[in-house]
Amino acid sequence: MSKIEKFEDIIAWQKALELSNLIYSVSNKEKFSKDFGLKDQIRRASVSIVSNIAEGFERESNNQFIYFLIIAKGSAGELRTQIYIAKNQEYITKEEFELLNTKVIEVSKTIGGFVSYLKTQKNKSQLSKLS
Repeated sequence: MSKIEKFEDIIAWQKALELSNLIYSVSNKEKFSKDFGLKDQIRRASVSIVSNIAEGFERESNNQFIYFLIIAKGSAGELRTQIYIAKNQEYITKEEFELLNTKVIEVSKTIGGFVSYLKTQKNKSQLSKLS
């Protein structure tokens, strides 16, 4: 893995930003935009994912970074639920649902993989200190 120098280099952040842009786009549709509660909540969840990745990166330690990545992953689960609600209320089409659901699952898996990688790296550095 190449060295990450800024949060914008993180693939999970890039994918989460793309997802957030899609959420803003679909939630601007006429029927969806009138449901102020869901519109606000779904946007907040999408923004939470990308923001927590960035915030965690800017923290002082890998432990804190992992903590914020886990929060971001939780927000992805929240967002998936809200996408289902939007589909059930017919605010988004079946095709939009499929696209958004696929994207949010991809973001969640990418975050999960990154957490696993960081935990492995943390364990390796602890082992090297014991040698």
